Amino acid sequence: MKKIIISINAFVLIFICFGQVLCAQSAYINILKKEVPFSTVEDTIKKQFADKKLAWPPVELYIRSFKFDRQLEVWVKGDVKDNFKLFKTYKVCMQSGTLGPKRMEGDYQMPEGLYYINEFNPNSNFHLALGLNYPNASDKILSDSLHPGSEIYIHGKCLSTGCIAIDNKPIEEVFLLATLAKDAGQDFIPVHIFPIKFNVKKSFEYLALISKENQPLQQFIISLKNVFDYFEEKKQLPLVFINKSGNYIIN
Repeated sequence: MKKIIISINAFVLIFICFGQVLCAQSAYINILKKEVPFSTVEDTIKKQFADKKLAWPPVELYIRSFKFDRQLEVWVKGDVKDNFKLFKTYKVCMQSGTLGPKRMEGDYQMPEGLYYINEFNPNSNFHLALGLNYPNASDKILSDSLHPGSEIYIHGKCLSTGCIAIDNKPIEEVFLLATLAKDAGQDFIPVHIFPIKFNVKKSFEYLALISKENQPLQQFIISLKNVFDYFEEKKQLPLVFINKSGNYIIN
C-alpha cells in the first residue's frame, strides 16, 4: 500500500516555479512597509533582538500557536544554516470554538495543522492580518468537501470567529517580522497550529481525556505531536508529507 501521497514541500516548489510574481517580492514588501507606520515598531523590535542577542534582521520566521494554552510563539533565524531561536511568546487574547480541528464552514473552529502565510493585509478591519492557506491538503481530505471554510488569519483587535486573534501591538510586531522575512527571501513562512503545547502535562492530560473515544482524531493528534517533538529536539522544521488519511508524516 502506498502510504505517502502528498508532499508539503512539493507544493512549495510548485508555487515557486510557477508563481513568477514572487520575483518582484522586494517591491511588494516595500509597498507594505509604506502602507503601515512601522518605524517605531521596528526600533522597538530591534532593541528586543539586541537584548536577546538575536541577529537582525531575521532571514527566516516560524510561527506556532497552541489553542488550549492560548499562546503564539515566534521563532527566528539570523542565517538559514542556524537553528531557530525563540524571539517571543504572545498571548492569544480571543479565540472561538473548542479543541479539535476545523472541519466545515461555520463551525467557528480555529484550524489545527501545518500552514503557511499566503496573504499580507495591512488594511484589514482587524488592524493587520496575515492570511493562512486553509484549507490545506490535509483539510481537503478530512473536511467537508464542498464547504470546508476559508479566510483564516492571524490578526489584531482581539476578535475571533475561527482566527488567531492577538492584540494590536503584538500583530504589528508579528506582521513586521513576517514582512522582513519575506523580503529576505522566505517565500513560505510556516505557521503550525497545535491543539495544545504537548510538553505541558495539564494540557496533554486534558486533550487525552476529550479525544479518548475518537480514534481518527487521536491519530491526527499523534501526527501533529510528532512534528512538535521533532522541532523541540532539533529546532529545525521537518520535511512533512500527508498520507491518504490526511495525517502528517515526517519523512
